[in-house]
Amino acid sequence: MEKLKHFDWVNVLLIFLPLTVAFEYMHFDPLWIFLGSAAAIIPLAKWMGVATEELSYKMGEGLGGLMNATFGNATELIIAIFALQRGLIEVVEASITGSIVSNFLFVLGLSMIAGGWKRDKQVFNRTAASVNASLLTIAIMGLVLPAMFALVSKNAGFIVLEEVSMAVAALLIICYVLSLWFSLKTHKHLYIGGKHAGEAEEHGLGWSTRRAILTLLVATVAIAFMSEMLVGVIEHVAEAAHMSQFFIGVILIPLIGNAAEHLTAVTVAAKDKMDLALNIALGSSAQIALFVAPLLVFISFAIGHPMQLVFNELEVVSIAVAVFIMDSIVHDGESHWLEGVLLVVSYLIIAIVFFFLM
Repeated sequence: MEKLKHFDWVNVLLIFLPLTVAFEYMHFDPLWIFLGSAAAIIPLAKWMGVATEELSYKMGEGLGGLMNATFGNATELIIAIFALQRGLIEVVEASITGSIVSNFLFVLGLSMIAGGWKRDKQVFNRTAASVNASLLTIAIMGLVLPAMFALVSKNAGFIVLEEVSMAVAALLIICYVLSLWFSLKTHKHLYIGGKHAGEAEEHGLGWSTRRAILTLLVATVAIAFMSEMLVGVIEHVAEAAHMSQFFIGVILIPLIGNAAEHLTAVTVAAKDKMDLALNIALGSSAQIALFVAPLLVFISFAIGHPMQLVFNELEVVSIAVAVFIMDSIVHDGESHWLEGVLLVVSYLIIAIVFFFLM
């Protein structure tokens, strides 16, 4: 039961789940509904992660890795699907950008600060880090080239962009599946320090498979319910708070959906488990770019609100610059607190630019 103590402060936020439902039916200001649903999603996402982790202990490394790939970013995926149903395509594209950028600038930066503050340096497997950086570089190609094609091609009509987006999305998903095979099968020795650093000390909470599945299902349904409420008031909140939907998508939604995961990365880095922190931050970014974003392309066409892999110029530049900065910092296999500060400052610069974008 010791591990549960780590979640106590997060569990307090569950009180916002019934409160937000009450806000909705009592027709409170949309801002209260937005804040309440956002607060409720954080502990629900945490317990979804715990349930997934428990199942991965019981089902073995391969299937466990596949489950983590499926449910690791489930909160953001659910929020994005509801946003697509409402036709908020720009918000979805912005949230994809924000998720990628926040993970390897903000989260990795905070992790390096927390882990390196009282240490001369921290070391991690540079080969594994380079693989993740390479995956993100391929993902940038998938985001940049369709956008550039839309700008320069005279034949870039909707049908052509649709075909380009779906073809690129399919290739990115294939690339992600192969990366799972690489990390879980053929080269799993490179990732043992990151993925299993804490498992030698703790073997989960001892949940039964039935309890883990039930927790996962309940958390998923609750997140879906809260996500629908959150997405439903985005336009009202943006107008009332004088914020652009781009800022909400790039900054707020990724922070809400990944809050629990962010806390985990910073916590393990503070315990000098930088391999694990790096795998959480970069692995999550790669998952968003290579799996979640392409999957949303296919889902969007299925529900009748097609989203193309054509991001605006500022989103493309933000991702490209962020990957360049991240790669220049992690390529040597060492980190210290100042590098963490530089990553966080880079993220804050991006946040400021998007805040004033209307």
